[in-house]
Amino acid sequence: MRELQILLDSDDAASRFSALLQEPANPHTLAVLAHGAGAGMRHPFMQSIADSLAAQGIATLRFNFPYMESRRARPDPPAVAELAVRAAVAAAKNELPSLPVIAGGKSFGGRMTSSAAANCPLDHVQALFFLGYPLHPPNRPDVKRAEHLARIRVPMLFLQGTRDALADLTLLEPVIRKLGERATLHTVEDADHSFSVLKRSGRTDAEVMEGLASTIASWAALLQREP
Repeated sequence: MRELQILLDSDDAASRFSALLQEPANPHTLAVLAHGAGAGMRHPFMQSIADSLAAQGIATLRFNFPYMESRRARPDPPAVAELAVRAAVAAAKNELPSLPVIAGGKSFGGRMTSSAAANCPLDHVQALFFLGYPLHPPNRPDVKRAEHLARIRVPMLFLQGTRDALADLTLLEPVIRKLGERATLHTVEDADHSFSVLKRSGRTDAEVMEGLASTIASWAALLQREP
């Protein structure tokens, strides 16, 4: 695993933020992986999904949004977060130029990746994946955060726990159906927004993470076989 420094060049100032490139032997895909609102790229969830993806032959570039890099509590405005996503994608492609690229992330990170792609396609990115798409705040069901998804023209994979308090499935499922063939929903029974599962499920969190990575890998492989 290698640590990188990525330049964010905005109208206000030029700054740098950190990234981690994790490359397994003979990778077939490169995933740009953005963190959730409350935890950075080194959070155990991010390490676990990166390790699980590596076991599936997927290299990852994880990065810190500028606010996380500066240890600020408030997330960056969308315009800044989207610039960071674009800079991370460019850095990932520069490091491993021969690999097809998918991009997404956990919760806030996935949503910022989707809004970036909706506003202007992400160079080199073939598809987007979302680990717990945050459709609405807890106990405030709404679909406004999904309005931009219709402007995305690449395939999308939504991985959602059935107990996710930030994504009422009765609202998310119609949104995904409306997106048509571009969107795929994979649900994880008994999982919450962090993909932790109830003991009665008979599965461990590690097994759930392995399942998420396997689903992403199978989906990415299918995309690469399509003409």
